[in-house]
Amino acid sequence: MGGGTLRNLLSKAGQNFRAILAGTDVNHQEVLDDIETSLLQADVGIVTTQKILKKLSVGLSVGDFREESKLKEGLRKILVDLLAGCDQPIPTTGSGNPVVILVVGVNGVGKTTTIGKLAFRLKSEGLSVLLAAGDTFRAAAIEQLQVWGDRYSIPVLAQQKGSDSASVIFDAVHSAQAKGTDLVIADTSGRLHNKTSLMDELAKITRVVKKLNSQAPHEVLLVLDASTGQNALAQVREFSAAVGVTGIVLTKLDGTAKGGIIFALADQFRIPIRFIGVGEGVEDLHKFSILEFVNALLDIGDREKSR
Repeated sequence: MGGGTLRNLLSKAGQNFRAILAGTDVNHQEVLDDIETSLLQADVGIVTTQKILKKLSVGLSVGDFREESKLKEGLRKILVDLLAGCDQPIPTTGSGNPVVILVVGVNGVGKTTTIGKLAFRLKSEGLSVLLAAGDTFRAAAIEQLQVWGDRYSIPVLAQQKGSDSASVIFDAVHSAQAKGTDLVIADTSGRLHNKTSLMDELAKITRVVKKLNSQAPHEVLLVLDASTGQNALAQVREFSAAVGVTGIVLTKLDGTAKGGIIFALADQFRIPIRFIGVGEGVEDLHKFSILEFVNALLDIGDREKSR
């Protein structure tokens, strides 16, 4: 992904981070106070913000706080370190095909759209993909997945609304095994108003697919809406308790100033951020790169990085 393009797409998400670098001609305590305000406004959260401030205080001299370039570089290093290890790629190979990717998340986060974009991306990489319409609670979700499948010639296994979600996904994995398909990407329900039933359903899905492959699902991919801020942390806890989240997609980063939630997620959970969503287009699901993301937030160009 092009750095300049990503900087433009993340201009809103990075506005609070760039605000940190303004007004560095005041005393360093005032700068720290301003940094704290900016980080909290970006939804980094209190715990992670305090860690960043402590590292800045230790790593920079009082004079450094008056020099934008030194403050920017100090902050960049801290943010990069905070995300260390969180840019691992999504697994696309495993023991016994197909690799099963179970996609979870509450309604409204862009889950089905993310599945369509992910399927397009993986097919473009030469992998065969089967989509499983496991969100049987919403007819619109089934129809939406079929639209994505038709648009990019990706097969979709679907049943009527109200069907058993675990059965749909079981049938999809079984079909993929018979046909030698590389990947099954399964949609799931996100109806949080009946949380206990939802979590029970997800646990049932994982039990059922293990009957076909003891290693499945190979990935439990949680889709989060960046604009929900700190509420995203609660969603990670809930879904992790039910099905053991192994990867995260953070959507709608192009339309929010709360991009700092990504640092709170990394700091508290250390779950890999597989992709970030930065637009409506099919190619706007970007593989997460720590350096490109941080540099885009801080508006650091290629020449600045290479100094």
